Amino acid sequence: MSFSLIANARAGAYIRTWGAARMPLSERVFWHLRDAMQIGVYGSGYLGTLVSACLADFGTPVICCHPDSSRMVAMAQGNVPFFEKNLNEVIKRNVRAGRLAYSTDMEAFARRASVIFLAEDSAQHLADHVLRIARLAPKLPILSVVTPVPVGTASGIERRVAEAGLKATLVSQPIFFTPGCAVEDFNWPDRIILGTASNEAVLAIKQIFHPLVMRGVPVIVTNHETAELIRESATAFVATKISFINELSNLCERVNADAVSLSLALGLDKKIAPRCLQPGAAMGGLFAESDMDSLAELAREKGVSLKVLSAAREVNFSLADRLVDKISGMVDSVQNKDVGILGLAFKPNTNSVAGSSSVRLAQGLIAKGARVRAYDPVAIPEARLELNGAVNYCESAYAAAEGVDALVVGTGWPEFRALDFDRIKHLLKRPIIVDTKNLLDSVRLRAMGFEYAGVGRG
Repeated sequence: MSFSLIANARAGAYIRTWGAARMPLSERVFWHLRDAMQIGVYGSGYLGTLVSACLADFGTPVICCHPDSSRMVAMAQGNVPFFEKNLNEVIKRNVRAGRLAYSTDMEAFARRASVIFLAEDSAQHLADHVLRIARLAPKLPILSVVTPVPVGTASGIERRVAEAGLKATLVSQPIFFTPGCAVEDFNWPDRIILGTASNEAVLAIKQIFHPLVMRGVPVIVTNHETAELIRESATAFVATKISFINELSNLCERVNADAVSLSLALGLDKKIAPRCLQPGAAMGGLFAESDMDSLAELAREKGVSLKVLSAAREVNFSLADRLVDKISGMVDSVQNKDVGILGLAFKPNTNSVAGSSSVRLAQGLIAKGARVRAYDPVAIPEARLELNGAVNYCESAYAAAEGVDALVVGTGWPEFRALDFDRIKHLLKRPIIVDTKNLLDSVRLRAMGFEYAGVGRG
């Protein structure tokens, strides 16, 4: 018996015996349904790892499957190949409890799981996976597509399944989360989107997400195309919101206004809301650019002009150029100057540098002739792949500050607030700090003799 089947058998015993004698009949029936409904997650990347761990944390036995045996063994041992706040602890907790197992046996996986979440990071082979599972499954499988896909993908796959003489129930289920707080977002979602015409599939997935449904999380049932478009539209709207506050920040600097107070006041308006309204933020993350590319391409194909999306993306890309100009103005040109950057991840609590304004800033500084030193608590290995050795990577924030003409806060890691700024001041060639996330105490730093510049603070 493989390690995955042993773990799964233990998980079944755990669910069947847990508190059964004391539970009311309706709850025992629910847990019996959950126990009988084997749940599978296909994927070994960011999405598959997150979804399988968080579903298991609901108390449900979950098998995560992928043909990469080395990745599956590493995951079962708790070795996650990326950093995501709290995720490693969730995986270890559920593997120990027997609720989370990993397997490379696709045939057994397809036979055992009645609901399978397709959670690859790329949709490249999605249709092939669906066809293979449909061939292997002994009964009609429910396949929830979590992988971000262009609008029309699920309907196209359904046609291919029918043409092959097979059957499968597809559900388009976009899941919304932000790297760095993905576990929290999974457990406390704003809504659950299900794109399907199958009532049976809706019932099955609502049973799996029972802890969220019982908490009152809205479940919106619609068709495939609407569900797929919701994801891309949500990404585009967030990008627009971020770009708008960044443009206003630029205006604030010209009229002696404070963008931090402005964003706080705007966010308190219920029509606007505070999230993603921080000056200096950039739109990033593993799927952000692909979502917006897909939406823009769909609009072009259908002859629709999305002018707001185009403008928002332009503003987002120009943020790094504005920051380079700001730094250059403070040090009288960055040519042949040393600049230290604190933080390379696109946001705190993740090692992802996808769409990172810090990485773009480093590239912009280097293009202008600057020498760049950088430190990040977890993202340096990922940043190396983007920056191709053009940056001197440091083992601490203090090493990044040593001998530089300006120190730049590029990512809002909370630990940067607790730095010894007396020590930082003595390490810097010039006491200049550019805080691109408005993270630090500007009043205190100026009182200490620093030349401090934030974003949108006149």
